Amino acid sequence: MEGNIFDIQRFCVHDGPGIRTTVFFKGCPLKCIWCHNPESQKAAVDLAYYADKCFACGDCAQACPESCHTYTEEKHIFNRSACTTCGKCAKSCAFGALELLGKRESVEGILSEVIKDSKFYKNSGGGMTVSGGEPLMQREFLAALLKGAKEQGIHTCIETCGFASQDAVAEIAKYTDIFLFDIKETDDDRHKELTGVPFSPILSNLMLLNSIGASVILRCPLVPDVNTREEHLFNIAKIASSLDNLLEVNVMAYHLLGNSKYDALDMKNKLCGRKAMSAEQKAECIGKISENIKQISGKHIRVC
Repeated sequence: MEGNIFDIQRFCVHDGPGIRTTVFFKGCPLKCIWCHNPESQKAAVDLAYYADKCFACGDCAQACPESCHTYTEEKHIFNRSACTTCGKCAKSCAFGALELLGKRESVEGILSEVIKDSKFYKNSGGGMTVSGGEPLMQREFLAALLKGAKEQGIHTCIETCGFASQDAVAEIAKYTDIFLFDIKETDDDRHKELTGVPFSPILSNLMLLNSIGASVILRCPLVPDVNTREEHLFNIAKIASSLDNLLEVNVMAYHLLGNSKYDALDMKNKLCGRKAMSAEQKAECIGKISENIKQISGKHIRVC
């Protein structure tokens, strides 16, 4: 069985407990305006062109069978509409200006990479995390990968936006130790405006996970003046307080690290020019969520 992925990153420490290997699936049903992995949105392979890395050597023009790359006065012009994403130009580029994003990979191939760091997982309490994009878009492949990891004794996490069928969520829960579950916006209309889909089915899936005893970490991406209003922070606390097996709440501060990818993929960045969330702003949001949890339930839930 094969699936579409775009990266495998080793020695990750922010994608669940311990040292982890994170497998990034391609394709996502959401189009979040703050997305820092825009290359993950399309299920199909993408070709990124980083103009600042191009030295106009012309090797890509010679390699491309569709004549997508031309040069005028040493300026590189990439005709994306004619590109078939064969990847020949990227292979020819010695400077990393062209990058093929996405590939078909087998369960066995991925696990062979994941298993290489088994000793680090055991020593740190880590394992494999599947992220994206949205892994649940490739339900059968995801289930096979998680099941294979469990058979190897590897701890598993999945980072999900929660927008999927309840059957898919219930099936994947059988092979998942911790769900890193995104709460992007708690107002249904605003969620649809910011991500393209409503919040209500996502909340229903979170409640399903709670009913079956799944362990959950809430991950809350926050963008100043977009989804940092008091009502949303209170609702995050309210949801957190209702979960029986919640491990912690993570505030995911908006940053600018993915901005260059939008130009490279010729995609519109809807938050272009917006500043990153400061450490002070993040600390303020953490404090408000923590205080709200205490007021709502009296629980002591870690918010970080």
